[in-house]
Amino acid sequence: MNPRPADPLILSGPLILFGGPYSNLHALDALLAEARRIGVPPASMISTGDLVAYCADARGVVDRFRETGMRFIRGNCEDQIAAGATDCGCGFAPGGECDRLSADWFAHAMRELDDERRAFLGAAPERLDVVLNGLRIAVVHGAATQQNRFVFASTPARVKAHDLALLGVDAIFAGHSGLPFSQSIDGRLWHNPGALGMPANEGDPRVWYSLVSAGDEPGALVIEHRALSYDHAGAAAAMARAGLPDAYARTLVDGFWPNCDSLAVPEAAVQGKKIEPVRLAFARDVDLRWPVDDSRFQVDDDAPARVELAALETLWINTGSLCNLACAACFMESTPRNDSLAYMSAAEVAGLLDEIARDGFGTRVIGFTGGEPFLNRDLPAMLADALARGHDALVLTNAMKPMRRHRAALLKLRGKYGARLTLRVSLDHYTRELHELERGPDSFVPTLDGLAWLAREKFALSVAGRLYSGEPETIVRAGYARLFAEHGLALDAHDPGALTLFPEMDAAVGPRRVTRAMLENSGKSGRDLMCAGARMAIKRKDARAPAIVACTLLPYEKDFELGATLAEARRPVELNHAHCAAFCVLGGADCAA
Repeated sequence: MNPRPADPLILSGPLILFGGPYSNLHALDALLAEARRIGVPPASMISTGDLVAYCADARGVVDRFRETGMRFIRGNCEDQIAAGATDCGCGFAPGGECDRLSADWFAHAMRELDDERRAFLGAAPERLDVVLNGLRIAVVHGAATQQNRFVFASTPARVKAHDLALLGVDAIFAGHSGLPFSQSIDGRLWHNPGALGMPANEGDPRVWYSLVSAGDEPGALVIEHRALSYDHAGAAAAMARAGLPDAYARTLVDGFWPNCDSLAVPEAAVQGKKIEPVRLAFARDVDLRWPVDDSRFQVDDDAPARVELAALETLWINTGSLCNLACAACFMESTPRNDSLAYMSAAEVAGLLDEIARDGFGTRVIGFTGGEPFLNRDLPAMLADALARGHDALVLTNAMKPMRRHRAALLKLRGKYGARLTLRVSLDHYTRELHELERGPDSFVPTLDGLAWLAREKFALSVAGRLYSGEPETIVRAGYARLFAEHGLALDAHDPGALTLFPEMDAAVGPRRVTRAMLENSGKSGRDLMCAGARMAIKRKDARAPAIVACTLLPYEKDFELGATLAEARRPVELNHAHCAAFCVLGGADCAA
């Protein structure tokens, strides 16, 4: 946790805020010249950290801060260099391109900096509070409790709201992610000025910073996202002389990052899209979001795409909508009170399995979801029936107390059927903080305990996480890998079969349907989607019999109810829902994966 500074910096004049200089002395000197031109003193210039990174002049950048009195936050790079560590601490996946490239510049920086300069970096605060026009602003590196957590424009507002509440401030000014944005969240503000040392992946060598000043009314700010042109060719030449990776030197010239591994999917999708300088006005009653890009969500007037059922590879059984948890954004709207989907009985599931056998569907997997499936007392009988008929069985569970009640039955099934029974445990984030932001207090440790028990008892096992933290997938997988290693879990977090990561879904954001053109432009075909190979059986409260719906995500939508039998449910599915776009087409997810 970033502790609350006792004495904030009180500012009356404008503030220049900038992200990582990244050892780019050419860009830093250009910004200092611009600050002199507009009359902003060095004491009113604050960097969000990463003074030292990709470029050639680590010593020169550190010395410039020492000489001028510019302020900066201690980020993960500063911490790692001060500690004499062996890597930058960004959390990149070991062996990935970002990890390999960062190893070169980190070693160069360590050679450039003596003990005195490293100590200077390590002595900086992890958080600096500023008061400007009555607003208390926390300047941090990445996020409230994680220096190296990436926060982008696309990071869900509820994650940003969580951090703002934790720090107890009106605004957070942060860096680390390298891309500029501003966003209001329930009357508060999250602002990232972008990076000074590298372009913003827009195909232009210019770099970005912000000029922030008081607005006309108390509690108002004027935020100017500004682009800065500088001698980028000179900076690239310095990198070449230092023997640093050509990939980043090219970035200084052409404005394109060498890869998008450190970006969330929406940010990666707009690589090369120019952003323009802008002057924004923030007040508590103003809805502010910049930049706004809906290009990948544009929906033409074409009819929704239709997907044929190629084969019923997986039949999902919704065991009932009741759950022991009330998650903040449950895909299924399950809670301890939501009984709109009744418990499915073992006899009803047997009838569906009879139909599969009678009509030759050739279904391989019977999946069980909810709610929490282990709240249904018939679950062990359903599993035994499906497995005895030759199907594989997959259970989605939070591995908490309801599962523990059925340990004896599970052990018996595992002993008889081995790896044909798989349990997928929902662990929404690799940190307790963000897992419990979604699943509620005191849910992280019990889930890990259940996961550990399953591993000890040698069940076929996988984990389902979510990308709602807004971090890049490679970073999230690396985080889970560390968690699994800490707990002795033999799960490969970089294997999508062992760790399934589901995208964030918000029906209010993005397209309301998937058109034929969108599906074609996505590079996917209908056969790639969940509804080409799966259906789900549900039983509505007070209904006499089960019904079949198109997929696991749409149990309540009448338009996606396909019939009372699997035969009736063979008909095509129109992708006429926001979840079809966010989860399946743009998110690339599949519950059966």
